[in-house]
Amino acid sequence: MALDYSTLNLLRQNHPAWRLLCAQHVPLVAGFLHRVFIVPNVRILSQADLVEALEDELFALRQQLGADALPGTAQNYLNDWADNDKGWLRKFYPDGTDEPHFDLTASTEKALAWLEGLTERAFVGTESRLLTLFELLRQMSTGSQADPELRIAELQKRRDDIDAEIERIRAGEISLLDDTGLKDRFQQFLQLARELLTDFREVEHNFRTLDRRVRERIALWEGAKGALLEQIMGERDAIADSDQGKSFRAFWDFLMSQSRQEELSLLLEEVLALPPIVSMRPDNRLRRVHYDWLEAGEHTQRTVARLSEQLRRFLDDKAWLENRRIMDILHNIETQALDVREDIIPPGAFMPLDGSSAAIELPLERTLYRTPFKPLIAGVALDEGDAEIDTAVLYAQVVVDRAELLRNIRLELQMRSQVTLGEVVERHPLHNGLAELVAYLQLAGEWPRTTVDEGVEEQVQWQSSTGITRKATLPRIILLRNG
Repeated sequence: MALDYSTLNLLRQNHPAWRLLCAQHVPLVAGFLHRVFIVPNVRILSQADLVEALEDELFALRQQLGADALPGTAQNYLNDWADNDKGWLRKFYPDGTDEPHFDLTASTEKALAWLEGLTERAFVGTESRLLTLFELLRQMSTGSQADPELRIAELQKRRDDIDAEIERIRAGEISLLDDTGLKDRFQQFLQLARELLTDFREVEHNFRTLDRRVRERIALWEGAKGALLEQIMGERDAIADSDQGKSFRAFWDFLMSQSRQEELSLLLEEVLALPPIVSMRPDNRLRRVHYDWLEAGEHTQRTVARLSEQLRRFLDDKAWLENRRIMDILHNIETQALDVREDIIPPGAFMPLDGSSAAIELPLERTLYRTPFKPLIAGVALDEGDAEIDTAVLYAQVVVDRAELLRNIRLELQMRSQVTLGEVVERHPLHNGLAELVAYLQLAGEWPRTTVDEGVEEQVQWQSSTGITRKATLPRIILLRNG
């Protein structure tokens, strides 16, 4: 984008981030939003919690600056920041609640990130960035190379370098990063981790914008249903197939891998235990930064799910409207019939007939009368039979112990941070078949932290009472450990 006068003037008038930087109370707005949203990495806050936090902030500032410095109330400030002319907060009502909630907008997070960059840093590392640039160039060059000989030569060169390093280590020449190198790379990791969370808000904002456009188009659409669905699904596929959509999907698939999550947890524990890193006093939330990424990605996935739900409701509403139109037509016919029922010969064309021929039915073509058969029931006393029949099966019932299933899930999560439902069933086979699997699904739905990966399927199998192996295919359900 060219930063000419017209473009910059338009951004100054319409962009929420620019309006925030030019606001009268920008220290209050930026400082408060950064403290309650960015620092603890909170995605959504209820109105009651946010009002309480802002009242405490205003009380402390009035003690310092005077009672007339900030005359507004916390509720008025929040409503003002969420208005369309500001656009610094997003005010919405989650499903199943009538209390408004607030979330940062992508523009506000950009402005806060820019303000963070204005502060002086005690240590500015450049080596890690240079190494990252070289690695990115190497990946692009190797990944775009179609000649197999060149790719094999590059891999052999890397293998030779690795073999040479192994020989040096065996000879006792172990090169370690010094404290400066560790701090340099750790600072680069912090910056990239923070920018990644910012990117999630922007991706979610793009999908939410698409959802809003779909709702507006559905409300105003008067044409055929198929044409509207074609346009909507075209826009949905355009975002999913864009560079941003493909990159987000690749990131989500990478993060949903259990081995990758375990590797990230292990690496974070090792790095945060290094003395140079401990001296930097990093935030304890870094130990769970990959779970923050997972939570942010879930918000984006829920936005996509709401878009699909809106399409389903549109189809249901259209079907209801078509049925209503048919009933209106029938009611109109009944009204016209009542209007002309007193007329012997209605004037004009009353009702067209498809044909004028009469159907002739001869008397001999009719069947003759037949006396109905009346069965004779004799009053004979019933004798008790002596057949050996097992009546226990009539009272047999399948009872699934939900407490035992819950213990199985908790047992698997004692040594692991997460487990899939398929792994739980594999380690604790189903004894009651489909009824027990349904109980597991109900427990997964009630579990405090559950993630469903619609893109990956897994199979669950069990042995029936007759010895037949049965299988069920369901999306991957991941149960996360609390705390």
